[in-house]
Formats: sequence, C-alpha cells, structure tokens
Amino acid sequence: MTNQMLAPILLGPNQPPARAYRGGAGIRELRGEGSADAHTPEDFVASTTCTFGSDIVGLSHLPDGELLRDAIAAAPEAWLGEEHVARFGTDTALLVKLLHTGERLFNHAHPDAAFAAAHLGVARGKTESWIITATGERATADVWLGWNRDVSAAELADWFDQQDTDGMLAAMNHVEVRAGDVVHVPAGTPHSIGEDIMLVELQEPVDLSIILEYAPFPALDRAMALLGLTPDTALRAVDTRRADPESFLSRVADGSFLPRAADPFYRAERMRGGSVLDPGFSVLVVLGGSGTLGGAPISRGATAVIPYGAGAVALDGDLVAIRCRPPKPAPVS
Repeated sequence: MTNQMLAPILLGPNQPPARAYRGGAGIRELRGEGSADAHTPEDFVASTTCTFGSDIVGLSHLPDGELLRDAIAAAPEAWLGEEHVARFGTDTALLVKLLHTGERLFNHAHPDAAFAAAHLGVARGKTESWIITATGERATADVWLGWNRDVSAAELADWFDQQDTDGMLAAMNHVEVRAGDVVHVPAGTPHSIGEDIMLVELQEPVDLSIILEYAPFPALDRAMALLGLTPDTALRAVDTRRADPESFLSRVADGSFLPRAADPFYRAERMRGGSVLDPGFSVLVVLGGSGTLGGAPISRGATAVIPYGAGAVALDGDLVAIRCRPPKPAPVS
C-alpha cells in the first residue's frame, strides 16, 4: 500500500447488472452519474462482497483498477486496523449499498447466520438497516415489514406454492416511510420495499435472499427464489411470528443513530462539515452539500472508502453525510 492510499479514496458507481427488479434512477439523481440500465437498482459501495452465485460481480475497484478486496488482503492492518483484523481477519464485516426501487421489490427474507451456516455453507446471515433518503414526488412511500399476525408454516408454504402475492401482503405490516426514517430489518423478517424509494443500506456482507414472491418477476424462477434449497428447508429461514411494526422504525439523528439491535452487525453516524472522523475503516456517503474530506473536494452523491491508516480525517464545509462502519472490534455483550 502506498502512502497515497492511506487517505480517503473516492469511488465511482458499482452497479451489478441484470438484477431481478427495476430501479436505479434515484442513484443517478443522487450521484450525478451511474447506469441508465433499468435493472441496476443497487450500487455496491466499497464492496468486498459478490452477488450470489458469482465470484466477481459486486466487487468494488479502486481508481487504479485494483480490487478493494485484494488491496485489503495485501495490507489488512493498514486498511482495517489491528483490532479489527484480530476479530474479523481480512473481512470488512460490512456491505453498504445505495438502492432505488423502480417498482415494488418482491417480498423476501434473508437467512440468519445459523441457517446460512447449516444449509448454505456461509458463515454470515443478512441483517440489514435502511436509511430512507427520498420517496420520489410523494411525502411518504410504502414498505411491508413482518407479519401482522402469527403465520403457520403450512400457510406460508401454500402462499409460496400458489404465489399468492395478495395473501402474503395482506398478512404483513404495511408501513408508510418518509425521508429520514431508519428501518432495521433483522434476518428472517419478510419484507418488501415499495416503488420509488431511495435509501442507504447497511448490511452483513452476503447476498442471500429467500424470495417468497418470484412469479411476477421474469428474471426469477422457483429454484433461484429458494437458493437451490427445497421449499421445506428454505422457508424455515422465514420468521413466522407476528411482529410489531413500530419495532422496526427509528429516525436519523446527528451522531450514532441506529437502534442497539444493529450494534452486533454494523454502525452508522450522521456527520456534518466541521467534524473529525476518528481512525477506523469506514464508508462515507454524502447526502448533501459540498466541502472537503481530508482536504480533497467532495460533494453530494460522492462515496468514499476510508482506510484505518488514514488516521483522523477532517470533514469540512456545508456537508451532510452518513458514515458507515463495521461492528466494534470487541464483541458486543
């Protein structure tokens, strides 16, 4: 790693192609650049995570063309810090996405770590949190989060077998969200994101989804929806208990703002110009304004990866940004 790399690094869009749902216009609006393909609704920011079934798609490149994953593997302590490496190795323990829905995203759930290890040979599950940044031309938009009553395994299996979208959505909590809302989605929670929502997403660094509603989406089929598992096995990853919709929701505030339930998985802070970022691997998403990061110009829509070795970094100017971080190196008790 060169001394130049021990500074924040601006990253361009990284939008995997041929995703199963439409979107991405909100990413272009925020960043001022990006893919115009209707099936690029996600921007994997500073990603060392591949899309499911690939060993390359989803990985971020540094400006010189090197994969971020390879740069970290070559100098892990410079990128991640000694304490992080002691706990997580060369794994960044974080995936950040920009996501914009051009249509309602299919109802799905993500397995937890125990299920992923037992049935998919993957060490992590996928808990995620959404920071809603825009809802198009409307003041609010729609999401569906968890069941509004206890659901039996037989009922869930029948909905999946019949591809009964109306039945599934009617049994879910319908929630209206607005810019500034934070939605925390534990692994196992069925969820669907409505049309024309722009968000910053923090998640565990895997791409695993049990897709409950595949029939309306031409790019999906039954085997893909189940990650190659049998329906009986795959649907056991879905939490069938009634959920309180308010338990998923909070609001963005300056400083750390995610609910405590997110602590074992990732951290986020809202930062403004005039702040100093303490040393640590992190991903910065600028939501508004302009200024400098470590003395380099930065403005709305920019994304940057900040190595641990950059030390304390000044954020100056009329800026509002989200700093996304892995969990603390010491396990959360």
